[in-house]
Formats: sequence, C-alpha cells, structure tokens
Amino acid sequence: MRKETVRRIRQLWFPVAVALLFCCLSAVREEQERAELSSLTAAAVLRADEDGIPEREGTAYGESAGEAEEHKKVALSFDDGPHPTYTEQLLDGLKKRGVKATFFVTGEHAALHPDIIRRMSEEGHLIGNHTYTHIQLNASNRERFKEELIQTNEVITEITGEEVLYVRPPYGSWDKTLEDELNMFPVLWTVDPLDWCSSNASCIVRSVVGDVEENDIILMHDYYDTSVTAALEIVDELLAEGYTFVTVEEILFD
Repeated sequence: MRKETVRRIRQLWFPVAVALLFCCLSAVREEQERAELSSLTAAAVLRADEDGIPEREGTAYGESAGEAEEHKKVALSFDDGPHPTYTEQLLDGLKKRGVKATFFVTGEHAALHPDIIRRMSEEGHLIGNHTYTHIQLNASNRERFKEELIQTNEVITEITGEEVLYVRPPYGSWDKTLEDELNMFPVLWTVDPLDWCSSNASCIVRSVVGDVEENDIILMHDYYDTSVTAALEIVDELLAEGYTFVTVEEILFD
C-alpha cells in the first residue's frame, strides 16, 4: 500500500515540477524583455534630446506638428444667400476667425442685399453664381437656366466690379456645354451634411467633422440659423485639427 502511494506521488510530482519550471523560465524571459524595452526607450529619448527632436506623437521623424499639418486644406461653401441676418452673423464669425469661404448666391437675394455681397468681396471671400431663382436645370429649361446665370453674373459684377467665374448649379444639375458658352466653371461638393433639413447644429457638426478629409469642399447654406451656428463650430473644430480654410478655387486649381 505504501509503495503504491509513493509511486502515485512520483507520477504527480513530475508534471507539476515541469510546469513550475516553465513558469519560472517565462517570468525570467518577460523580465528580460521588459529590461530590453526600457533600454531601447531610454536610448530613443536620449537621442531625441541630443538631436533636439521634439517628442510629438503622430508626426514624422524630425517634423514638427505645424509642418505635418501645413497642407491640410479644406473649402467651406455656402448656397442660397445672402440672408439679411444669418449671412451677416456668419461673416462676423468668419472674420473673427480669419477664415475665407465661398458663397454661391442667388441673383434675387444678391439684388436685395447688395451691401452684404459687397462685404463678402471686401473681406476676401469668393462669390459664385447659384442662378437667379434657384432653378434646377432640366431638358426643357436650358435657355431659361442660362439666362438666369447671365442675369446673376450681371448683378454680382455690378456690385463687386469683378467677373464671376464659378457656378454652383442647384441640385448639381449641369450642362457641360455651358462652360464654353459662359466661360464659367461648375463647382460641386464632396461633403454634404444636409444642413438645410436639420435643426440640430450638433448633428451637422458631427456629420462634417466625421467625414471631412484634406481638399474636401463642404456644402452648407447661409440661409438658416442652425446652419450658421454649425458652420462656425465646424470651423473651430477643424482649425484645432490643423486644417486651413481656403476658397474653392484653391482646391480646384492648386
């Protein structure tokens, strides 16, 4: 009986001893790896200090955060205005932030508020054509559509003294032959938060900030209070992320 007990103890002891030995070896190996990692990290920090390289996460080796973000351009564009109240509020906010935008105005609203159009021009914003009455081009109204573009160009040029080169066709409907006929360039968009149908500024902000990338053209409207509130919040957030706001022509031709 005693011999059988001893035999069983020996059978159980061997695998337990092996397991204990494995655990000890693993612990030693982990401690060695930690020591090596600490040495490598310390050496990297020392080299950075010696070379004068700033420790900034997310930038290329030897490149400052400002240099890494220098070329992140984005264009903010507004349709349908000018509005006598909301556009003025938007211009105040953009001026305070030193930001330039592009305004695609309708001829009828521009004619009603020439002082706002003049201010846009004087403060360095780009002004484009959004037809006279916000007409959508279709197969049966091409000539009327063209006449509205010409009429709106005349209104804007009379106010600013500058030629109008860019058009934002309502709903994106366009006839390429008009480019040669009118010497105008169509400008569409790459980010559309559908701000015109939302009363939730925070939702609009999240939609834009979550989707925007370098060289995007953001479509918004300066004819709604919520849109103006959201637009200025978007500007603040993207400026904080290192974006630079430019007019659409810098996106299209730079």
